[in-house]
Amino acid sequence: MTRLTPADLEAARDRLVPDVVADGLDVLFCGINPGLMTAATGHHFARPGNRFWPVLHLSGFTPRLLKPSEQDELLSYGLGITNVVARATARADELAPDEYREGGRLLVAKVERLRPRRLAVVGVTAYRSAFGERGAAIGPQERVIGSSRVWVLPNPSGLNAHWTAATMAEEFGRLRSAAAGDRRG
Repeated sequence: MTRLTPADLEAARDRLVPDVVADGLDVLFCGINPGLMTAATGHHFARPGNRFWPVLHLSGFTPRLLKPSEQDELLSYGLGITNVVARATARADELAPDEYREGGRLLVAKVERLRPRRLAVVGVTAYRSAFGERGAAIGPQERVIGSSRVWVLPNPSGLNAHWTAATMAEEFGRLRSAAAGDRRG
């Protein structure tokens, strides 16, 4: 991969990154918003310290560790990726509360249209902000969007030191097991 300069990253600010989606997915993962590395490369969770791809594999969602550039392969596993807020920023704290609320409204419309079995929001703070559910915790939520069940996962950012890759993989694995049960039931 070409090494990106600080100027390359700054030039990616406010860019939009296309979703990786299809109708009827088993799980639609929803990040907070694209970071500058993601926007510069066009690949979700592209920052090297982000643990999304390793945790996805460790939890059994993918048979091998995928690179961000292989994100379209997720569709063959019944998985997809979107974001609460579409615009790229260096940090999630650059987003305004109204952006989260509007993002939540748009996410509901997207989920109603795409009908994934599960929506998995990666980041409890993003979920709370987008849906106004201050008491939400990691795990399955009472909220259902259309027929899609909602689950909140830990944020895989390297900045989220409260969770290790192993403990995140356990939580992602709980979701994977629940999603597998959806297919059987």
